[in-house]
Amino acid sequence: MGKPEIRIAGIAGVKFGEGVKIIGPSNLYGCEIGDDTFIGPFVEIQKSAVVGKRCKVQSHSFICELVSIGDDCFIGHGVAFINDTFSSGGPAGGRKELWKPTRVGNKVSIGSNATILPVSICDGAVIGAGAVVVKDINKPGIYAGNPARLLRELA
Repeated sequence: MGKPEIRIAGIAGVKFGEGVKIIGPSNLYGCEIGDDTFIGPFVEIQKSAVVGKRCKVQSHSFICELVSIGDDCFIGHGVAFINDTFSSGGPAGGRKELWKPTRVGNKVSIGSNATILPVSICDGAVIGAGAVVVKDINKPGIYAGNPARLLRELA
């Protein structure tokens, strides 16, 4: 029997702002975390991802490559960002040219267990728990469901 390659979760090559708090175990590598941001346990943030200032990322969330999150955002428990849309009929694997970016504006709240596909979410949007965001959100409001739909506009 062969021996597995074992990699331990940890923190490597991260650019941290001032006052960042991380609860381990977490797996952060090659990403950027803004000032006064909180990262809960069992979170993975992959290389080149950016999380802005004064954000809160709750436990068990996954922020993949090509994700940019603005300032003053809340990311609930178990939120998953996706960068591979399976455009070729299956996983892109190592073909990163098939991955797509996600941009989350400022003051966005994303409820627990939401799934965010490669989209742009405007400032001030609220994404309900369990929502699946499959297209751009261009006006502030409360969005929920699968696929996520506007329930109510916010002023």
